[in-house]
Amino acid sequence: MATFTININGTKQEVDVDPSTPVLWVLRDHLNLVGTKYGCGIAQCGACTIHLDGTATRACMLTVSSVGNSEITTIEGLSEEGDHPVQKAWLEVDVPQCGYCQAGQIMTASALLEKNPNPTDEEIEMAMNGNICRCGTYTRIKKAVKLAAKS
Repeated sequence: MATFTININGTKQEVDVDPSTPVLWVLRDHLNLVGTKYGCGIAQCGACTIHLDGTATRACMLTVSSVGNSEITTIEGLSEEGDHPVQKAWLEVDVPQCGYCQAGQIMTASALLEKNPNPTDEEIEMAMNGNICRCGTYTRIKKAVKLAAKS
């Protein structure tokens, strides 16, 4: 075990964990930030997407020892009131069905729009490609990303 001080949602958090512990489990099991979901454990589905210094990153494969001084943002830290433009667009378009993948989808979409505020359909599809939606709401996801880009 080792002690790590990590910056999560703008707050320094100290955790005592094995250095190889994935950030996903630090968030969920040690910090009770359960919005980031476990989907596959091999960085293929996107359910565990967080922002690492503003870049969409899979938390299931990111070890706590590799974070260093980077800033982590989770779905809980995206906006205090759930009023981030992507979150608002998700509700307006009624994207979720089961909702399991939605935190990862929203985190990926918000990272895209931060870097590219006016993406083309192709750029949206490329950015969102790594996020699997078991319910198949891809058309609504793209519509919500486009709506968020307008706001």
